[in-house]
Order: sequence, then C-alpha cells, then structure tokens
Amino acid sequence: MSDSATAMLYEPAARVGRRKPDSLSRLKLAARKLFVERGYDATRPQDVAREAGLGHGTFYLHYPDKRACFLGFVEDAREELDIYLRAHRASGSTLEERIASTLNAIYDYSDNHPGVLRAAMTDETVIDAEGSEGRPLMMQWGGEWAEMIRKAAGEGNACSSFDAEIIGQAIVGALHQTSREAHRSGRCRAALVDNLTRFLTRALRPD
Repeated sequence: MSDSATAMLYEPAARVGRRKPDSLSRLKLAARKLFVERGYDATRPQDVAREAGLGHGTFYLHYPDKRACFLGFVEDAREELDIYLRAHRASGSTLEERIASTLNAIYDYSDNHPGVLRAAMTDETVIDAEGSEGRPLMMQWGGEWAEMIRKAAGEGNACSSFDAEIIGQAIVGALHQTSREAHRSGRCRAALVDNLTRFLTRALRPD
C-alpha cells in the first residue's frame, strides 16, 4: 500500500482520536458554565452540547446522563479546590494558623471562581443510576476537616475527646451558613475569617 493510501486510511481515525478529548473538554467547560449560571435542575444535556458547540449526540458519547455530567463537574471542582488548598495552606504551623490559612484559601478560591462551590454543593440532591445518593461535596470537605482535627489532636493541639468526623461535618455546615449570612449582610471577609478562626480555635483547644 502506498504512503498516501496509508495516510488516507489512518487519518480519519487520528482526527477522531483528537476530537474526542477535545469534545469532552468543551463539554466540561460548557457544563460548568451552565451549572453555575442555571443550577442542576434547569440545565439539560442538549443545553450543554449547544453551549459547547457540539451535536446533542456528542454529549452521550461521554456521559450516560445529566447526573453523570454533574457528578463529574463536582469531582473536578473538589480536585481543583484540593490543589488550591494544598498550595495555599500553611504547613508546620499552629492549629489557629492552619484554620485561618484554610479559610482564606477557600474564600480566595470562591472569589476567583464565582459560583462554582455554590453550584457544586447541590450534589446532595443528585441520585445516581443505581438509586443511591452521591456523596455530597460538603461531606467530603467535612472528612478533610476531620483529618486536620485528628492531626492536631495527635500533636496535643486540639481536644482528643471529640469525634473528629462529627466535628468536621459541623465545621463545614457552620462555614456554609456563615458565608451565606456574611454575603447577605455585607460583612467583610477579614471579619468573617477572624471570627471563625478564633471561635474554632477556642472550641477545639485541648482539655
């Protein structure tokens, strides 16, 4: 077979191979935009495909349904925030400094990615194909706070008699609610971080 014939034979497959990851990237960007702007319920697969400039059928080459697309968005947001936190969180510091740096990193991320965390937090309403509830993003964050508490307790810097998992979930719930209230009332972020840091540090102090 001539070189030109071989090129004609394999070129379409190569183009398809290049197109598939490109179309997935475009769908992810479009889904993120629409989930943030409209929310889960008001976003349809055809809307995502249209926003991405792709055919409706292309959506189903990558996702079986809207739930899977949304859960992918949630996981991407979680990983993105996790990388952001690791890059900005102070290491080898006191519990108070760790809490303050974590809070500042979360609010920095929120400022730089408006609406992403708010949209991602709706995943507790999402039911997967087997009928079981997806693990909410807030629950995952609660587990990460629990790990911070366990580490601090092991170092003698936090109360060791607490159930770290319960306290971790309580902290995430408090952060979510206080952030909403601060936004509603126009309180500055510095005051929010300062009050939460001092409150949590005192609440977690060793017996």
